[in-house]
Amino acid sequence: MLPNLIKHILSSEAQSREVEVYGWVRTKRDMKNLVFLEVNDGSCFTSIQCAFDRSFGFDAKTEAALCSVTTGASVKISGKLVPSPAAGQKVEVAAFSLTVLGEAPAETAGDIKAYPLQKKRHSLEYLREIAHLRPRTNTFSAVARLRSRAAFIIHRYFQERDFHYLHTPVITSGDCEGAGAMFQVTTLEPSASAPDYSNDFFGRKTFLTVSGQLEAETYATAISRVYTFGPTFRAENSNTARHLAEFWMVEPEVAFAELKDDMALAEDFLKYTIKAVLSECADEIAFFNTHIEKGILENLHHVAEARFTHITYTDAVKELERTAAKNKSLFEFEPRWGCDLQSEHEKYLTEKIAEGPVIVTDYPKEIKAFYMKQNDDGKTVRAMDVLVPRLGEIIGGSQREDNLEKLILRMKETGLRHDDYNWYLDLRRYGTVVHSGFGLGFERFIQYITGMANIRDVIPYPRAAGQAYF
Repeated sequence: MLPNLIKHILSSEAQSREVEVYGWVRTKRDMKNLVFLEVNDGSCFTSIQCAFDRSFGFDAKTEAALCSVTTGASVKISGKLVPSPAAGQKVEVAAFSLTVLGEAPAETAGDIKAYPLQKKRHSLEYLREIAHLRPRTNTFSAVARLRSRAAFIIHRYFQERDFHYLHTPVITSGDCEGAGAMFQVTTLEPSASAPDYSNDFFGRKTFLTVSGQLEAETYATAISRVYTFGPTFRAENSNTARHLAEFWMVEPEVAFAELKDDMALAEDFLKYTIKAVLSECADEIAFFNTHIEKGILENLHHVAEARFTHITYTDAVKELERTAAKNKSLFEFEPRWGCDLQSEHEKYLTEKIAEGPVIVTDYPKEIKAFYMKQNDDGKTVRAMDVLVPRLGEIIGGSQREDNLEKLILRMKETGLRHDDYNWYLDLRRYGTVVHSGFGLGFERFIQYITGMANIRDVIPYPRAAGQAYF
């Protein structure tokens, strides 16, 4: 049997029953005859207090452990669960046995440095330097628990709606976004001459995927509803609080669905997921609302209950241009038709103009990917971005181009090789259908839910330019 988790012990009714506590020492208070250890196992925020009363006498092993145990040490404690006289906790452990399973020295000795998480506040920047230990803090254990639950909620949402979970390849020969910022995968030795990829492991030039969308389309046009949830990679040398080189994407794809259906699915998905996280991670959300960003709880409830405003890209730019004309110093980037909306524009649309979530549609085709369905005006595509207050874009999607000739022409315009995508074009040659989908960056979603300022703090081991130590 697995040991009881502290969260289950704390929820028990105190009946003087014997319990065993496993965890890591958060604090130690030694008061002559009384020693109090606060022990946490990461299953919840609350530590359990274990009280040792020396007046009852302990064996030599336990007494030695009480003298030597320090913050960070892993322990096994046996005792009785009893009502706690202290405020703020219902039960505690009247302990009679302590075993130190793993020491955590408080001072540097030889090659072993002092345990770096002593009882004080540490900056998030410092904690990134010890990413292997930061899960032991309240902030990062809360992120880990919420991230785990949010992933489960996302799977539950799609599974309950007859979507099939699809494992798309991590190694691919195609560039879904046409952006070119891809990590190459090769077994060839570096050479001054042009490499012959026919001699490479896969026999052609291959990369780490930037999206599972194209492969998801092949299955959506066979089994109707699919979704991917896996790692994706971008080789953008961008050292910002919003970018990672490795991140996770949620990408549903639906056959026989137009843009309006895609928009409805994205709104319902976002509302469902936020509501479920608020309900099922209430303690973690309360912590983030108090200690990370005040007001996120109210903001999340607002988004979960709000009516999403729909506006075309053209109308959105007109609104931004009118605002910029009145206040020329408001935006760092001048809004104009044809430019990609910046975060400052997206936040203004949600926080000032719509005062809530916004779905922007019908973007200029030049700033969107080749696979998006072209509108009759020849200038715009049936794309949509879901924008939320505080963050800006949280979901991006589109109706996919189902016309073979138009898709081939668009690929030529964007410089993509026809032969590299023959398999993708077959979906339009054989039984083509209207289909749509969207993508949600999982880390960006977790960042939005928690209020964490830097995206590198919502993934266990962040990968960015120059950062792959752990």
